[in-house]
Amino acid sequence: MKEKHDPAQVLASGALLDHPALVIGFARRFASYKRATLILSDVPRLKKLLFDPWRPVQLVFAGKAHPADDGGKALIQQVYQLAKNPEFGGRIAFIEDYDMHVARYLVQGVDMWLNNPLAPLEACGTSGEKAGANGVPNFSVLDGWWEEGYNEKNGWPIGQAGGRGSGPEADAADADDIYRTLEQKIVPLYYDRDDVGVPRGWVKVMKESIRSVALEYGADRMVKDYSNMLYAPKREAVASR
Repeated sequence: MKEKHDPAQVLASGALLDHPALVIGFARRFASYKRATLILSDVPRLKKLLFDPWRPVQLVFAGKAHPADDGGKALIQQVYQLAKNPEFGGRIAFIEDYDMHVARYLVQGVDMWLNNPLAPLEACGTSGEKAGANGVPNFSVLDGWWEEGYNEKNGWPIGQAGGRGSGPEADAADADDIYRTLEQKIVPLYYDRDDVGVPRGWVKVMKESIRSVALEYGADRMVKDYSNMLYAPKREAVASR
């Protein structure tokens, strides 16, 4: 007997995603401060991006919330309800059962990595580092690793270094930054193709992402920094007593 699937669940899973369209990925733990739904805050403006007939955009979400984090679970529900909504025509997808295996494919398969936590609460941002090393440009707040890693050629910033504080006004300002940068910079660059259909400007950003991220942000540098900046000075301080 064939297994039956709810059409809304099939829609939410990304079955109608259009391969040539720009795909923005957001995949990480759904904690409230990570503001997963910030890009969904202005639905009319978002729909103009998603359904532009010549330069469409798609959103792929994945992640889990801590069992005790009701706020995080509410964010997942908000994303999932929009992904199931026929009005969004399959332009928003939510990938269930997020784990390292799913993450591996996401950091290789999306076109851009979105990260918009409330600064200065970003612990590091390892998902963005992995995406960047795979040639997926980051679009992130200037917090965590991106405050150091962003070099004006390997991706795009959201807001300002140190953040704008917290609250509705700060969220609205950061959301406006996201929409404006997408409308004026990111989407036009992605769809600026040469005679054979290659987005040369976008490929340049991808290459710079790999060059600037792959060698600088990995476990080997982490160990060296901890050793040189923390452990060795502490050892010398203890030895000199």
